[in-house]
Parts: sequence; C-alpha cells; structure tokens
Amino acid sequence: MPNTFVSFIKQEFAAKANEKKAGEMAAYMKTEMPFYGVSAPDRDVVIKEAMKIHPLKTSEDIEQAARELWSMKQREGKYAALRVAHSKKKFVSPQKLPLYETLIREGAWWDLVDEAAVRLVGAAHLKEPKKMALTLDKWIEDEDMWVRRTAIICQIKHKDKTDEARLFRYCLKCADESDFFIRKAIGWALREYDKTAPEVVRNFVEANKDKLSPLSYKEATKRLKQQ
Repeated sequence: MPNTFVSFIKQEFAAKANEKKAGEMAAYMKTEMPFYGVSAPDRDVVIKEAMKIHPLKTSEDIEQAARELWSMKQREGKYAALRVAHSKKKFVSPQKLPLYETLIREGAWWDLVDEAAVRLVGAAHLKEPKKMALTLDKWIEDEDMWVRRTAIICQIKHKDKTDEARLFRYCLKCADESDFFIRKAIGWALREYDKTAPEVVRNFVEANKDKLSPLSYKEATKRLKQQ
C-alpha cells in the first residue's frame, strides 16, 4: 500500500541522515530546502527495498506514493517521488500529465525538472506523440520558464523517433530568451539529436547561428568540436 511504502522510505531516509552531507548537498543545489544528506546510491537502495517489501501494483498506487513523497520537506522526498513516478514504464502516460506538471512547476530547478521532463513527459510523448504534441505546443508558450524548458528537452532520449520539426521550432521560438536554463536547454537538445542526425542538426545550427545565443551554439556544437 502507498502509505506503508512511503512510511518505510521516510524511516530509512531519517535513519541514514547525515548532517554534514545535508549541508553540502543544499549548498551544491543552491537551495534552502533541507536535505537528509542521503546520497543517490543510498536512496536507490532504500527505494528498491521499499518496492520489494511494499509493492505498488497500480497506477493509482504509484501516483499516491509519488505525491506523498513529493510533499516531504526534505529534498530527498522529491527525488524519491520522481523515481517512483517512472518506476513502472507501463504506467507512464499522457493521462498522468497533471502529476507531471505539478512536479515541474513546483520543482522549479534543474535537478527535479529535468528528470520529470525526460523520464516522464518524454516517455509519455513516445507513447502518444500526437496527444502530447498538443500539450507541448501550449507549454512552449507558457510563462513558466521550467515548463518551456521541459518542452525543449523532453525529446532528448528519442533518437530517431524525435519530432525534428517540433524540436527545431521550439529552439527558434525560445532562441532570443536570455535565461541561462533556456539557452542551455536549446544547446543540450540539439547536441543530443546531433548523435542521431548530425548533418541535419549542423545545417540547422549553422543556418540559424545568428538567432541562437552564443551559449546555445556552443553547447549544440560540442560534439562537432570533439571530432
């Protein structure tokens, strides 16, 4: 059951708390949100054990557990929520967009948003691209920068299934934005797609060099410079 699953994780995280690490982790993430000080490998062990002892069998169980973990005041709870949300691929779908959007809007920092963008929104897009396209076309216009970033980077793992036209359109749509995380997202998304369609990406980047920020251009062409 979700309640026993979440209780187990809370107890284990509290037992593994490390005040020194907690301070270091908060400083690295530039956040005032408290940490337990539990490293990613240790978190994974706890979550796997929780899934073994208190299995989440339905989509509803997973969402309830994710929302309860997300509400924890320590940041590790949010990491656990994301991990749980994509723990069973068959339950990741466009129908869960209200949950994914909550994680993105409330997460509002790269360590939380990027995982939700790639493993949740991106995975849902692969399953039902036409349905997700309608949402993403709204998100790229959203006032929330993290929502726009999600629309740009959600296809990073799609390889030859990337909606190329949409990716390029989103990059140009946000190309004149000054925010670091948008500029970085554009370069990152283009660099990843360059692994699949190098000639197409490089032609796009060169054709739009005057529109892309120096940071976006630099990030997009990193692979080219390494070859």
